[in-house]
Amino acid sequence: MTYRACDTCAEGVITDVVLDEPFRDCGLGTRALSHLRSQYPDVTWRTTLDTRLTRALLRRMRVPKATAGGNCPHGRPGVTAPAGS
Repeated sequence: MTYRACDTCAEGVITDVVLDEPFRDCGLGTRALSHLRSQYPDVTWRTTLDTRLTRALLRRMRVPKATAGGNCPHGRPGVTAPAGS
């Protein structure tokens, strides 16, 4: 999971989710997103993703679409976590 989180405005943007085929449909995506939310409990999450694979997961987890660009309101890039973190 790749994301950006800004401590100043308490907003985060999920920019990528990668699950290898053997791990799809076993709840791993849900667990990863739940873990992310537990690491940043005061952050409101949004997403820039719109692929078939991620759309269902993010809809189930009630993560809305981010505005164009997916940046926080004041333009700070925030903390970026690389995929696989």
